[in-house]
Amino acid sequence: MFDHVTLRVADLADATRAFAAVLDELEIEQTTRTPRFSAWGNFALTQTDDEHPIAQRVHVAFIAPTPAHVERFGEAGIAAGFADDGPAGPRPNYADDYYAAFLKDRAGNSFEAVHRDGERPKRNIDHVAIRVDDVEASTVFYSTIAPAAGLTIRRQTADRATFSVGAADGSFIVIAGEPTQDIHIAFSGDDDDVRRFHADATAAGYRSNGEPGERPRYHEGYYAAFVLDPDGNNIEVVNHHRS
Repeated sequence: MFDHVTLRVADLADATRAFAAVLDELEIEQTTRTPRFSAWGNFALTQTDDEHPIAQRVHVAFIAPTPAHVERFGEAGIAAGFADDGPAGPRPNYADDYYAAFLKDRAGNSFEAVHRDGERPKRNIDHVAIRVDDVEASTVFYSTIAPAAGLTIRRQTADRATFSVGAADGSFIVIAGEPTQDIHIAFSGDDDDVRRFHADATAAGYRSNGEPGERPRYHEGYYAAFVLDPDGNNIEVVNHHRS
């Protein structure tokens, strides 16, 4: 599953206020707030710095309990300073039961509230989409880490590939376009998954961004590894609860 998706922002306090306004409308409660980090379950913001630029061109879709929640999300977002990127309404081009609203921030990131019938992911995020320079190259990378990261490829065309995340924990999509930059996506796993993820990726020639090991600066028992995808985004597999 998506363990967490983290975006770096220029003004954490301002971004926290804006996301609190829209995520409150989806009944998604803020779980962490510090001077440099804000989180709502598996979605997080952190302050940018000289070494870590602002995240750009990622799409994150949040689960909405009802169509009315979708409508309130859109209204609250515009009031909070987001741009309207698609008003609340049905999207039959996606699915018959797809009801969504879309917002965009100044960095070109887009955010969606979506209501659909049937089984939904267990946490806050319905799906994540990134734009990539080379769909084939990115599909090969994410297929390489798929066994350890819990990804299963569902379909692939010349301009996009869609992966399922876990048994029922949403979708991860790569789409041709100006690449998404400086995002961090973490998938959940156990210790063996963390080690396999790093070993499989580096054996295939991808760049390590942190070998398997404990990261006590996050919390006790945080065991993770990090690899850069073909466009330089930081991808992680993490086990929070070592036995």
